[in-house]
Amino acid sequence: MAWILAGLGFGFLGSFHCIGMCGPIALSLPRKQPGRLHFLASRLLYNLGRLITYATLGGVVGFLSRIISIGGYQQSLSIAVGSLLLLSPLWKKMRPAFNRMGGLPNHYAQHITARIKRLFGSGSPGSLFLIGLLNGLLPCGFVYMALATAATTGGILPGLLFMAAFGLGTFPAMLGISLAGGFISLAARQRLQKLSPYFIAIVGIILILRGLNLGIPFLSPAL
Repeated sequence: MAWILAGLGFGFLGSFHCIGMCGPIALSLPRKQPGRLHFLASRLLYNLGRLITYATLGGVVGFLSRIISIGGYQQSLSIAVGSLLLLSPLWKKMRPAFNRMGGLPNHYAQHITARIKRLFGSGSPGSLFLIGLLNGLLPCGFVYMALATAATTGGILPGLLFMAAFGLGTFPAMLGISLAGGFISLAARQRLQKLSPYFIAIVGIILILRGLNLGIPFLSPAL
């Protein structure tokens, strides 16, 4: 339950970053079927596709973390991921340098974007769902941080549930921008986005405490 709540919080606060990154895709989704119900269903399919991609990735990293846990490195992983989350604000300063480097990440993003653009020609439910699936694979620093956190869950199901909750947490903002073209003001988005570093820092501290094995029930138990 704790992982689900953490994922929801992570996703909700991160969704205001998502509006800037993935909002243009959500706003540009084709609309071939008339009527509000069809429109709502199509946007739900798109967001469901994103959620399934996130959940699948969460299950994969959860499986890998299970292997690490069996090897006895779960505590070290928890401390390492927590430290990375605390250092994540540095990413904004480092990102321009990574962008100038180009290479594989940019080619990967261009490949995914090209596939998404090809699907825009169709307004079928299946194409909207596929756009969501592919959207979930686009490079995103916030998704990477969520996956790093999922990697500390120690199992397939917890990792899957954390990332599914993360995806669900992004639903209100992403669905809202599709339906209303921006249901929340820029000023309100900026205020909420300012909260995300604090939430990430709290999660990072909790992960470090879990890894330290201090014997504190629920907060820093033996792993």
